This record gives sequence, C-alpha cells and structure tokens, in this order.
Amino acid sequence: MAEETAQVLRESRDGDIAILTLDNPARRNALSLEMRLKLTEALRRLDGDKDVRALVLTGTGGHFCAGGDIAGQGSGSLADGRERFRMTHEMVRLLVRCSKPSIAAVEGWAAGAGLSLALLCDSVVAGEGAKFSAPFGKVGLIADLGLLHTLPRRIGEGRARQMLLYGEAMEAREALAAGLVDRLAPDGSVLETALERARLLAAAAPLPQQLTRQYLWRGLDEALDWEREAQAALMTTEDHAEGRNAFLEKRAPRFAGR
Repeated sequence: MAEETAQVLRESRDGDIAILTLDNPARRNALSLEMRLKLTEALRRLDGDKDVRALVLTGTGGHFCAGGDIAGQGSGSLADGRERFRMTHEMVRLLVRCSKPSIAAVEGWAAGAGLSLALLCDSVVAGEGAKFSAPFGKVGLIADLGLLHTLPRRIGEGRARQMLLYGEAMEAREALAAGLVDRLAPDGSVLETALERARLLAAAAPLPQQLTRQYLWRGLDEALDWEREAQAALMTTEDHAEGRNAFLEKRAPRFAGR
C-alpha cells in the first residue's frame, strides 16, 4: 500500500480504493481551514483518477473528527464568513458530486462538523464505541456543512430536531437503530469493515451509481446557499464570541441573544 503524507491529511491506497485520513490527533482531527483546503485539493484530484473507484474517509488517534477548529475561527467580518463558507462548500460539493462513492469510517467522536462530514458520505461505518453529536448551539452557531439537509434525511425531522436543539450525544447502537449509521464494527476493525464495503461499491457499474447519488443529493445546494448567509452572520454576533470564549476557557457560556 503506497502512502503520501501531508501535514493534516494522509492519503493511501488499497487497490482501487483511496483512503483519506484526517491526521491531527492532538486536536481530535478538528476540521481546520487547512484541513478543509487539503481535502478539497485531494477530492478534486481523485475525482479525475480513473484508477480510483471508491473513497474511504477516516481519522487518526481513535477519533473521526471532533468538529470545527473553534480556536482558529475568530470573529471576523460578514465578508470573511461568507468567503470561508464559499471555500468550505467547495469541499462539500466536491465530496457529494465526486464520481467515486464514499464511506465514512468512524471511531470515537464524530461531532459538529465531524458529524456533517460523515453524513456527506454515501455510507457510514462506525465502531461500537463511536459517538455522534451536533452541539453547534453551544458556540452560538447553526449546524453547517449541509447537516441541516443531511441529518433529517437520515433520521427523520423529529430525531434531527432533538440532536440539533439539545446537542446531546448519540451512542453508536442508538445511531444504528436511528439510521444515522449503516453498519457497526468492533472498535479497531472499523477501517477494515469500511474497506470491505468500499470494495463492493468499487465493483459496481459506476454510471448508475453516479446517477443514483446525483438524484439523492437534490436539494443540498439550496441548503448550502441558505447556510452560508445565516452562518456567516452568526459568526459576527456577540453570542458566538461568548460561545467560542467559553469553549476555550472550559466554562458554561452566558448567552445574551446578541
């Protein structure tokens, strides 16, 4: 298995399957701007690689992704936020429109933007100890990276509403029962199980796969356009600054509705 090393993203191959590994274990693979740009670059290149038939996304250090990089967000202006989400949505669109089907191999936490990233994949394989949450409200933000579109379609609007409003964690077995996860595997064998599933996708006729996936992703663009405006505005609020500071200071936030 040949391997190419990047600072926050590792790429390797298992036959005709490309494995993209989020690689910042000290931050539980927080989805920093640098990591998003690396993913965008890799997805654009792999989309045109005829030797690749499927993708697997995973993380190092026992976690998939603990969410966005709160420390690196800052407040910034409305224009800064809109540009940030223009770049981020390029990554989102490349993943869902890629000619290769994708599988998320999740161990440990898939929280916030990490949950969003997992649900942008066509299948989710999770370890028995995996946990999922959408605690965006705790930092004064809405769910992003398409989660307001993907989560209700996965688990229904009622369950999605509870996850999004309360931010409470969902354990792996509950996630399987709810439809958030497609397959469970023992911790430590999640990547192997995901590769087994990816080989099945890689062996299928690619064009019907691509057309099916294209049809099922209808409506996402509209959600992303709304999300870009709403989230960019929220990132300029006092409540987001308070939520970010409280997170970094490890205390409960004191929101004022401003």
